[in-house]
Amino acid sequence: MQIILNGKSHHTGNDITIDELLRELDLEGRLAVEINRKIVPRSQFGSRKICPGDSVEIVRAVGGGRE
Repeated sequence: MQIILNGKSHHTGNDITIDELLRELDLEGRLAVEINRKIVPRSQFGSRKICPGDSVEIVRAVGGGRE
């Protein structure tokens, strides 16, 4: 199915959850996911299905500080 991933067209399998998409993309760690402009709680990553045409934004939290 086609989705929009971070502003670009992306093809992925049907009936996929957020967790499955993250594994497919080889992403882990401190991530925030938004689907259709709504943040999805991490507790729902295993159950929230992605639908054809959904707009998915994935952001990695990066720590910083003083040198």
